Amino acid sequence: AVAAGVNLHGTAALAAAEAAREAGNPPNLVLAAAASLLGPRDAAPARTIVHALIDAFAAAGLRHAHDESFGVAAVSVDAAVRPLLSGPAPDARAEAMLAGLRARAGRSVFIRWLQAQDGYPSADGMLAAIAATLAWGPLSRKRISRLTAETLPWWLRIFATLIGASVPAERHEAGRFCGVEQDVLLASYGLNAIGCLALTGAAPSEAALFGFQTLVGLLLTNGPGTITAQGAKGAVASDGPETPERVLLNKATVGFLSHSGYAHGGNGYEGIAFLLDQFRDTELADPGDPEHGIDIETLAARCATDYALTKATQKTVGSSVTKIPCVNHPVFRDQPVNYDPREVWTHELFTQRGEYNIFQEYYHALVEALFKAGVSRVVYCVNIDAVIATVLLKMLWQPWRSGALPRSALETAAFTVFLYARMLGCAAEIDDHLNRGRDMDTRTPASQCRFVA
Repeated sequence: AVAAGVNLHGTAALAAAEAAREAGNPPNLVLAAAASLLGPRDAAPARTIVHALIDAFAAAGLRHAHDESFGVAAVSVDAAVRPLLSGPAPDARAEAMLAGLRARAGRSVFIRWLQAQDGYPSADGMLAAIAATLAWGPLSRKRISRLTAETLPWWLRIFATLIGASVPAERHEAGRFCGVEQDVLLASYGLNAIGCLALTGAAPSEAALFGFQTLVGLLLTNGPGTITAQGAKGAVASDGPETPERVLLNKATVGFLSHSGYAHGGNGYEGIAFLLDQFRDTELADPGDPEHGIDIETLAARCATDYALTKATQKTVGSSVTKIPCVNHPVFRDQPVNYDPREVWTHELFTQRGEYNIFQEYYHALVEALFKAGVSRVVYCVNIDAVIATVLLKMLWQPWRSGALPRSALETAAFTVFLYARMLGCAAEIDDHLNRGRDMDTRTPASQCRFVA
């Protein structure tokens, strides 16, 4: 469903995103421009179909959405819904989704039922059938509400559009996205691979996929009080979750995007720029090769000395002191030696896999050098934004060195991967408030909060 929607060639959403990009906006506002066009009418047909499917298949006693023995012939929906399901001629997007499902050996009672109806399946019918397949198990087990199940088609549209809008217009072509044929995308690319393709512009390697997956997992959320979640929940609360049909999911998505920025989300962006400046005069060929031949301790000491002089000069003239990106964190500080546990965990994870990253090692050397140079009274932590910057720069270093990627694309990628992860985390925040929130109230009682360690 997402693969079918990321190619925005010829759409108003892509035009809006490109106009925002040309105006000099950062990635969060580029995505917000596209999200603003995904109003309730966009997903209304698919949501109507999901509503009808839940009624019809619950009445028929369906237990498992992948049950190949379930008889679909007797299941019917209201006459008003039937025109939404199919049409007299093949729908290109629906046929592409069906071909992709066949290539993946996908099984779905809802897809099978849709194909048994008169005419050719519509794109809205396919989106609804896929959404119903995904939601049926959790809905049957009462893990999600019916409201959540019925909003899923809208979310799938939003996710696809945001990923697509993050890619410049020239990478959207008729039948091709980032150089990959549409049928290949639908037949073999998972969501992780689609995101990595959109971020890097190239078919991802296994190592790149693992790095991307790790970043998304780390960045999904950092707690219910995070700024992005506040923006998302505030947007829901202002529409009024006590009357959930009034809540605009695309507006709530814009709420999270408006509450992303250079300090919250874009620090990895600044980290990429910083690292490029530090390593631009080196002969680094492969950031993953531990035998790189570069003295990173000397490189870090030089940076610390230069920074100490700059800091002293700025204080003398009374100007604000420029900070080194991705170093220190307001939560993880004031110990003699400070650590961000998320950065420590990822460093250990990659080390256990036998993967080396010169940029992450450089940051470790840098915080030591800053302390030795008297810039800091303690050893600062290397924070989570450094993980974004170092993992991404390792993935993109060689394309940048070869000239295939401009510097601006590297810097933008660090901000964008934060947005990919938070679009998922904030969708959960929005759904939570849609189901349990109160009008004009963004608070979640502490007793109802859960965490995953």
